[in-house]
Amino acid sequence: MSTESQTFEEKNPELALITFRSPGSVISEAYRTLRTNLGFAAIEQPFRTIMVTSPSASDGKSTIVSNLAVVTAQAGHNVMLVDCDLRKPIQHKIFQMPNHTGFTNCILNKVEPEQAAQDLILGNLKVLTSGPIPPNPAEILNAERTRSLWTSLAAQYDYVFIDSPPVLEVADASILASQVDAVLLVVRYGVTRTEIARQVKEQLARANARLIGVVLNQVKMGSGQYYPYGS
Repeated sequence: MSTESQTFEEKNPELALITFRSPGSVISEAYRTLRTNLGFAAIEQPFRTIMVTSPSASDGKSTIVSNLAVVTAQAGHNVMLVDCDLRKPIQHKIFQMPNHTGFTNCILNKVEPEQAAQDLILGNLKVLTSGPIPPNPAEILNAERTRSLWTSLAAQYDYVFIDSPPVLEVADASILASQVDAVLLVVRYGVTRTEIARQVKEQLARANARLIGVVLNQVKMGSGQYYPYGS
């Protein structure tokens, strides 16, 4: 596989689940700060279903959402992480779990989320992988059963994090953005151009999305490490 075709997660495997493998690291602390900032954003208008997206596949949205789900569970909340990137799903690779059954089975085969989701060592974090990739992702995401799924999960979990496809590559993210309580946008520090970020913001606004913040990913620290910074 060429470097150009690799996702952020494939290029940076050491950052996958760093909050679980190295909870005392500076990067893990940055994720806890991001979690705290989300709490502040929810004071006046609470939210439970949160979609995490980005302009492109190389921005690291999947790494951000997986680690954010971990630190939220570590804080004592009941969390469900759902992989709705039905084009290039990667959460099953990040968590190193099978992907035979997942989100698409819940929608197409009416499998209950609790049966399809997989438990981790953290008992209050469940992961619902993408499941088999369908030929019509946009139609699956726009189905009434998908919309009903978020209502059902929000009644069972404190937070439902959703990994979505990039905004500018397919219509999927805009479809999902109209269904969830809040959207968190991941952009890559020094790489994502201002006009691209503005275009993404406008597209999310047209979908009536509630954009609660932006994460600058790969902000370089003095030691040469990189970490996420939320605002």
